[in-house]
Amino acid sequence: MNATSGILTEAITLTPVPPQVFDEAYEATTQPCPWPKAYGGDLVAQAATAVMRSVGADRRLHSMHSYFLRPARIGAAVRYEVERLRDGRGYSTRQVRAFQDGKAIYAGLASFHIGEPGGSYRSTAPENVPAPGTLPSAADVLRDAVPGTPAAGTMTDAAKAYWSGGRSFDLRHVPGPVYLDVDGAATGHQAVWIKPFDALRDVPGLTPAVRDQAALAYVCDYTILEPLLRVLGLPWARPGLVTASLDHAMWFHRTGAVDGWLLYLQEAVAIEHGRGLGTGRFFTSDGVHLATVAQEGLVRAPFDPH
Repeated sequence: MNATSGILTEAITLTPVPPQVFDEAYEATTQPCPWPKAYGGDLVAQAATAVMRSVGADRRLHSMHSYFLRPARIGAAVRYEVERLRDGRGYSTRQVRAFQDGKAIYAGLASFHIGEPGGSYRSTAPENVPAPGTLPSAADVLRDAVPGTPAAGTMTDAAKAYWSGGRSFDLRHVPGPVYLDVDGAATGHQAVWIKPFDALRDVPGLTPAVRDQAALAYVCDYTILEPLLRVLGLPWARPGLVTASLDHAMWFHRTGAVDGWLLYLQEAVAIEHGRGLGTGRFFTSDGVHLATVAQEGLVRAPFDPH
C-alpha cells in the first residue's frame, strides 16, 4: 500500500446531510482495512469531527465518551446525527449517534469548554524511551515475513500491507511490536511512537487544530489494546484471536500539532471475563501531555486449559 496520511483525512472528510433524528447530520465513509469490520478509530474520529463542527469556534472539545454498538461495514456510508444538548456560557454538550443500513452502530457524548485561567499540572513522560529513529518501522519488521507460513500465523498479504503502510501513521513500538509474536517481555505496558506518513491535508470544514484533534482520536485505537495482548502473550496473528472495541473515552488536555513524532504511552489495567481495559497518554516529542485515552475491548482467544 502507498504509505500516506490521506486515508485519515479522507475518513474525517464529512458531508452535511439533512438530519433525520437530531439537530444536524453528516455523512462519512469508513476506510479500507483487511478485516471483516471497519476500524473503530474511523467511528470515533468521524463522530468527533461531527460534534466539533456543531459548536462555535470559541470552544474546544475536552472529553468524549463512546460506545460501539454494532460492527460497521467497510467502505460504506455512515450517517452521524448530532444533538445539541446544551450550549452554556462556558460549556457545550453534544450527543452523537451513528447509523448504517438503518441501524445505530455507535453512540457518544462530547463536552466542550471555552477555557479559562487556572492552575496547571501535567504528567511527565519517561526519559529513557528509545528515540523513534533508532526503532524499526512496521514495514521493517514485516519485510521478510511470508504470509501462509507457520511463522506468519493468520497474517495475509493484505494484512501485511495494511500494517506496513495502510494506517496513515508510522508506528514504532517499545519494547517491540505484537504483529506475529510478542516481541519483548510479556509486560502490561508499552510505548508507541507515531507520526503521519506525510503532512496532514486540509479537511473541509475543519481548522488545523480541530483536524489534529480528530487525528488523535483516529490513531489512538490502533494499539490501545496491545498491552492486553502483550501481557497475555497473544500476537495479532494468533489463530483464533478475536478483538473488538466496546467502549472508549478520551480527554484532550492541550492543543498540539500532529505533524511530528508523538509518544503514546500505554498500560493494561485489567483483564477479566473476556474484556480488557487499557489506558494511554499522548505526549509531544518534547514531553507535553496532550491527551489521555481509556478503552475497554473484547479479547477472545483459545487458551490451553493446562
